[in-house]
Amino acid sequence: MSEIKAMTESEFLKVEKPMRLVFMGTPDFSVSILAGLIDAGHNVVCVYSQPPRKSGRGQKVQLTPVHAYADSQGIEVRTPVSLKSAEEQQAFADLKADCAVVAAYGLILPKAILDAPVHGCLNAHASILPRWRGAAPIQRAIEAGDDVSGVTIMQMDEGLDTGDMLLIQPVAITTSTTGESLHDSLAMESAKLTLEALRAVQGGYAKPQAQPQDGVTYAKKLEKEESRIDWTQPNTVIERKIRAFTPWPGTWFGVGQDRIKVIEAELCDLSGEAGTRLDTDGLVIACAEGSLRLMKVQRSGKGATDAQSFLRGFDIPVGEKL
Repeated sequence: MSEIKAMTESEFLKVEKPMRLVFMGTPDFSVSILAGLIDAGHNVVCVYSQPPRKSGRGQKVQLTPVHAYADSQGIEVRTPVSLKSAEEQQAFADLKADCAVVAAYGLILPKAILDAPVHGCLNAHASILPRWRGAAPIQRAIEAGDDVSGVTIMQMDEGLDTGDMLLIQPVAITTSTTGESLHDSLAMESAKLTLEALRAVQGGYAKPQAQPQDGVTYAKKLEKEESRIDWTQPNTVIERKIRAFTPWPGTWFGVGQDRIKVIEAELCDLSGEAGTRLDTDGLVIACAEGSLRLMKVQRSGKGATDAQSFLRGFDIPVGEKL
């Protein structure tokens, strides 16, 4: 994802009465929320994040984005693998937080954790609940063809994204929206909405509302195995998936032993046998319905390039089935 920057004072007015907060988050999405809390003047006394893990070709131990940012701000970071033990729960309670702010943390919070802060735990979730509860709401919304996403701030309970809603901010999904662009928009909206929710909670005028019983969907975790393009699907389905899975886990197709990543594509009306190249000038691939014009692709070990440049160094004959 693109770099998430801290909020500026012009974007967030300083709070008159800082709250004593615990922040719980892990990925890039959560960093802007933590930064917003700090910029607004809240007292973030501790940060919880997933433990450092080995990553990349060199398998070097990497801090999570939230952990790294908290370190840069001089905030204590805790990385328990579970919050179920009495010792961890007591350590959390000993922080005597007014509220805990949670955003894509990655651990289930037991009741003892939920109940410890004075105002409980607020969660910033990247969808308009109850649609797309779960792990990957940003990508699943684009993949499904939704025309709107958004942010929900909820009062957490013991269920999976089932808590009462405090605030909602819709964000439009357009035909050019990618997983990356929606991620960044929702992260910034989450930062702003979290501050509004904290003001309401602190001021005693928050009005929690139960989630609707209808419209519940679950956004299952993204898996690398989903990345391979299935040309026997309609072009609209494949195109949405390409945008949803940009930049991770990406989408690709195979040519012989080579794996070609598709970064950008557009709908096309040409038709033919699914999976075959149709045109002589560009890279139009037939789908079950319609076709896709591949605009930007990347061969394994190479840089991303436009289709014409790609074809000059890697020929795919017209009529060849991928």
